[in-house]
Amino acid sequence: MAALREPLPATLRITGYKSHAREILHCLKEKYFRELQHLEVDGQKVEMPQALSWYPEELAWHTNLSRKILRKSPQLERFHQFLVSETECGNISRQEAVSMIPPLLLNVNPDHKILDMCAAPGSKTAQLIEMLHADMNVPFPKGFVIANDVDNKRCYLLVHQAKRLNSPCIMVVNHDASSIPNLQIDVDGRKEILFYDRILCDVPCSGDGTMRKNIDVWKKWTTQNSLQLHGLQLRIATRGVEQLAEGGRMVYSTCSLNPIENEAVIASLLEKSQGALELADVSSELPGLKRMPGITKWKVMLKDGQWFEEWKDVPSNRQTQIRPTMFPIKEEEKLKAMNLERCIRILPHHQNTGGFFVAVLIKKSPMPWNKRQPKVHQKLPEKTGDTEVTATNAGDGSEGTTEKPTLSEDEESKKVQELQNSDTEQSKKGVCGPPPSKKMKLFGFKEDPFVFLPEDDPLFLPIQKFYALDPSFPKMNLLTRTQEGKKRQLYMVSKELRNVLLNNSEKMKVINTGIKVWSRNSDGEQFGCAFRLAQEGIYTLYPFIHARIINVCIEDVKILLTQENPFLSKFSSETQRKVKDMAMGSIVLKYEPDPEKPDDLQCPVVLCGWQGKTSLRAFVPKNERLHYLRMMGVEVFKAKRKEGESESKTEEEVQCRPALTEEGMDVEDKERDAVTKMEAEVGGKSHHSPMESSAMEIENKSEDSDQFSKNTNSHISQESKDINTNNVKD
Repeated sequence: MAALREPLPATLRITGYKSHAREILHCLKEKYFRELQHLEVDGQKVEMPQALSWYPEELAWHTNLSRKILRKSPQLERFHQFLVSETECGNISRQEAVSMIPPLLLNVNPDHKILDMCAAPGSKTAQLIEMLHADMNVPFPKGFVIANDVDNKRCYLLVHQAKRLNSPCIMVVNHDASSIPNLQIDVDGRKEILFYDRILCDVPCSGDGTMRKNIDVWKKWTTQNSLQLHGLQLRIATRGVEQLAEGGRMVYSTCSLNPIENEAVIASLLEKSQGALELADVSSELPGLKRMPGITKWKVMLKDGQWFEEWKDVPSNRQTQIRPTMFPIKEEEKLKAMNLERCIRILPHHQNTGGFFVAVLIKKSPMPWNKRQPKVHQKLPEKTGDTEVTATNAGDGSEGTTEKPTLSEDEESKKVQELQNSDTEQSKKGVCGPPPSKKMKLFGFKEDPFVFLPEDDPLFLPIQKFYALDPSFPKMNLLTRTQEGKKRQLYMVSKELRNVLLNNSEKMKVINTGIKVWSRNSDGEQFGCAFRLAQEGIYTLYPFIHARIINVCIEDVKILLTQENPFLSKFSSETQRKVKDMAMGSIVLKYEPDPEKPDDLQCPVVLCGWQGKTSLRAFVPKNERLHYLRMMGVEVFKAKRKEGESESKTEEEVQCRPALTEEGMDVEDKERDAVTKMEAEVGGKSHHSPMESSAMEIENKSEDSDQFSKNTNSHISQESKDINTNNVKD
């Protein structure tokens, strides 16, 4: 209780899959943490940040600075600006320490198919994406993450988090987790039910472990919260294990310490699984993490203070509030076989964190009511023409919900066969699913369709020729978000997510997937290609590009990132020589570190640029630009503008203007609107401070307020508009 009354320390995590994670760590330790030495704020000595001993590779840190002090103290402004900017880039995540535990216990490999059932706001999802991209030399890992949330608005906050990591292997969907539909995938021409190798089941909870950061919990907490949530938590966990592959691992977690939300749910799940599930012993995982074992005995209390030890003691008029599954198992042998002590309880005073509960389940065989899992063995017809997947707004989980034990094998097969046939009919027409009915707009914003480029699309040939794309480039994975008119943006997903999209359009409400790799440039055709490279997808595209690459030295990179449109004469003679014989248009600028110069930046950097007649410029979002400059030792901090100060641009704002061109044309108002609202609702703060405001704010200030009621998908729906913001002229 004493620990709960103290403010929660600030914790941050360096994203692990970016090739420059080590550089960020070096920059933090050698520069920012050193500045905090001997510093006092409001009479409180600032302790040096400490690495979390149990988190791998020193990639997570905590400090005794509260969020309030971090935001308000002038002495810490430089450090705060660094955190805000790097968070916006996706290089740092400000995440509570205990929240980092569940993804680590999933033991994710890059080839795993992962479902995150209750994913918003997305910090754990980000960890899962990082684990998929453990090897940065593999642009398309075989695994993927499907991140789900029941709340449509929170899904956009989830998209906002996931987009920072620029992965082609993430899909955000909007369903009720307790009835999330079975998905199908094409395996060698046959449709089969998709089972996940790993499932993260971080369920809604009463949040009594979060009292240190959510002060409201002190006033609002009652035992009723847990009684109302127990049933939902059990349904979600049950649906999770149904979709888990045999041998797969599911992590169930809550930020509550109440056994009714924790051990009671796990015990009930284990009991009805009849041996299909077991609790994994993870005592040797995450060495250094202090933990308590799960408990085996507890009582149930009503709001008015009545306690009950057994279900038989509950009066009949209370049996709707209290259910049998809330009580501990009485049979000693059965209880012992469950190994509930293998659950993990994290208490606030053990390592100065929030309270948390985690259980790791292994699936040994199908659930008893799912012994006969339907698999349809039918060859699929070849798809022709544009293949479209509509982001359906069907009611959450209305199809393909939990298989019921009463269905016979024939009925199950017949049900799946009917779904199969409807998909097949639409495939023949080249369209996978009708647009959503208009009345369903009540349940969220209407999404644009996902349209895959057909193999013979004439749009692709000039792109392939201009950038000399490798023959192995997976062009079938390119998609747009419009059926009619000019295609303005091209996005890319992994082969595995393409498979999921094409086979499940009828039953899945997709909010977002894919990363942008090319943007149409109105004047581009005269330079040989109508599409310029997009920075957010460059690390995915780069391995396939064999032309228009210029290797630059570190001094050239500094010029590109600090000057708006520098003349060629400012660059090194080597760069000038390479550019001389190259046609105008979009280019790749690559920096390779020199091991003989250890003081220079020691990680490779790939930037998108534009070569004009007499100049060379980089198209990089502002925060990413500031990030690279920091890593190169260039001072980019600037103090906050005082109120009433003139609107004249600072030198840095002018320097960063090219970034605005890139970001400003890629952001839709509605996503920003939803994200801003949601960040306020979940108690977070928008990641844009007054000085680090991203281009989305600057570019959109002049937009009409009625724009907010238009497109909301996180990819730009500018595809259907004729906007000239992306004109790039010398």
